[in-house]
Amino acid sequence: MSLQQEIIEKLGVKPSIDPAAEVRKRVDFLKEYVTRSNTKGLLIAISGGIDSAVAVALCKQATDELTAEQGEEYITLGVFQPYGEQVDIQDSYAVAEKFNLKNVAETNIQEAVDEVALEVEHGLKKLGQSRHMTYQGKGNIKARMRMVAQYALAFELHLLVVGTDHASEALTGFYTKWGDGAVDITPLSSLNKRQIRQVAAYVGVPQSVLDKAPTAGLWEGQTDEGELGVSYDDNSDYLEGKEINPKAKEILESFYKRTEHKRSTIPGI
Repeated sequence: MSLQQEIIEKLGVKPSIDPAAEVRKRVDFLKEYVTRSNTKGLLIAISGGIDSAVAVALCKQATDELTAEQGEEYITLGVFQPYGEQVDIQDSYAVAEKFNLKNVAETNIQEAVDEVALEVEHGLKKLGQSRHMTYQGKGNIKARMRMVAQYALAFELHLLVVGTDHASEALTGFYTKWGDGAVDITPLSSLNKRQIRQVAAYVGVPQSVLDKAPTAGLWEGQTDEGELGVSYDDNSDYLEGKEINPKAKEILESFYKRTEHKRSTIPGI
């Protein structure tokens, strides 16, 4: 078995999908997990990107169906998490409006992130390095602070934290991992980026969101493809078992090999 075949099998990606069937399967998965965990619903951070928009659609359908079936209220809480002023925050609100989210909250992470970064810089100074944090390092604090706020809200409201991580991100290790605070459940995990776009079109994600370049919003101008050096088309082709440019294949397999620790449970002895 080639490494490509091994990866596809491990991540559970299909060569093609039926979007309607995928929605049904993933909504049922969410419903079962909420019921089994005896929680009151789901929390999803709405970034304004396509992955979180699809997750919102799945979560809202799941909790609406549970409410109707169980005779008690289950909620999907949508959380907006800008760092100061977010230029595309209107896309996040458009997603919430599209899927009729009645429960939303905003947790602006700027002050908390800046305070942590300042403390880190104090620590660096004591080590003889009088400098600011790198923009990549501060970007990672943003990701982690968002998870801190999500889990604080989820704890108070007895909700599960939903991750938007999918197979195209797992392939490269570019997703919410243990060091970031992890998540409770990942309903998109066996879909690649192309398939998520297919599901997004099926559920009616706003066009402004469909047209955006994928980004984690970690620093100004950051894009996933620019940071990883490989396109999501090549990434998706690879996960569908197709032959791709040898250089792109080398990059993807290199990422996969060196990020195994991010996909595995925390090692012990």
